[in-house]
Amino acid sequence: MIDMEIKPYERMVYYYETDRMGIVHHSNYIRWFEEARLDWMKQIGWDYKTIEDDNIIIPVLSVSAEYKTMSRYGDNIVIYVKLAEYTGIRIGFSYEVHDKKTGELRCVGTSCHCLLDENNKPVFMRKRYPEKDAFFKELMKQQAEE
Repeated sequence: MIDMEIKPYERMVYYYETDRMGIVHHSNYIRWFEEARLDWMKQIGWDYKTIEDDNIIIPVLSVSAEYKTMSRYGDNIVIYVKLAEYTGIRIGFSYEVHDKKTGELRCVGTSCHCLLDENNKPVFMRKRYPEKDAFFKELMKQQAEE
């Protein structure tokens, strides 16, 4: 049983992220997913700096977003990140973007990644990072039971 509180990622919508209509340009949600994912990884003790120092890269295999309602300049948003897929080679995340004040759902999305070594070969988590492999497997099991 994993007994760790992973906090959602919070941020304000900046003016430069909006378009001429005063709403957030759709491409920014993908950037926010990345910000939230990096924060999630840091909270579990596995930040990108450490991973990259270990000569591992985590390229994006796919990303999707479904826009529900508009975010505007000055809004405060909360992004909930969950581990959505884990195979030991691939790792996927789901995202929910909510307005902090109203709780209204703004966007949902997913991203899928793989881990590659310095030769662009797949990294097998159970060999390279056995403690994170066990953590991710347990987290997937725990989420399935919720």
